[in-house]
Amino acid sequence: MIRKIFFTLLLSLTLITNSYAAGSSDSGGDGAATKSNYDKAIKLIKIAKKNEKKGKNDKAKSNYEKALKLLVKSNKKKPNKPDTLNYLGFTSRKLGDFKNGEKYYLQGLAINPYHIGINEYLGELYVATKRHSLAVERLEVLKGCNCKEYDDLKAIIAGEKVSKY
Repeated sequence: MIRKIFFTLLLSLTLITNSYAAGSSDSGGDGAATKSNYDKAIKLIKIAKKNEKKGKNDKAKSNYEKALKLLVKSNKKKPNKPDTLNYLGFTSRKLGDFKNGEKYYLQGLAINPYHIGINEYLGELYVATKRHSLAVERLEVLKGCNCKEYDDLKAIIAGEKVSKY
């Protein structure tokens, strides 16, 4: 009899615990995983880029600011991820903060010197800050990657394509 009561109690506690755990999700109850701060930031960056193309610069700036905050949180939770550092540099640069943008890019390159995105964006930062020889160094790293980023940076260095930042 005591075993039956104990088993019933144990089963009840297990069911209660599982129902609380299932209800604690921030996913709207459909069982889907909550998006990370990094994923939310990437979505905001894509929206910001579209707003820039449409000339909606205030909206773009607002989205970059929100993305930057999310990326800072992401970097605190999971530090030193090159992709996160790349986007921290990118959003900082887009907001006109070249000093922190460069800092994040260089931190990312210390981890992965051949990161395609970081090398391209750091090259763009160097063009924007009139440090041509450093931009060419980034282009040299990308040489042979057979990637769009090489062509984009090459065009920006040549002055064929003007980047806002």
